[in-house]
Amino acid sequence: MANHKSAQKRARQTETRTAVNTARRSRVRGSVKKVEEAIAGGDKNAAQAALRAAQPEIQRAAIKRIVTKNAAARRVSRLAARIKAMA
Repeated sequence: MANHKSAQKRARQTETRTAVNTARRSRVRGSVKKVEEAIAGGDKNAAQAALRAAQPEIQRAAIKRIVTKNAAARRVSRLAARIKAMA
């Protein structure tokens, strides 16, 4: 455990941020999973709607540094390409 007052504060802040980041990462995973399920189900309209909902979550995660900007762009791009390739 931290001994100095400033180190104790940093430990509290880290704990809070870890919880927030975990929740954000979970929201991104859940939104991507909904898109994946819609693609697997073959419903293009549902997949597009799910991607429209997931894209802001992914971009927000990039802004908050949960994922890198390139990783976020790559994820959105690949999902969009898979939806576009659907019949």
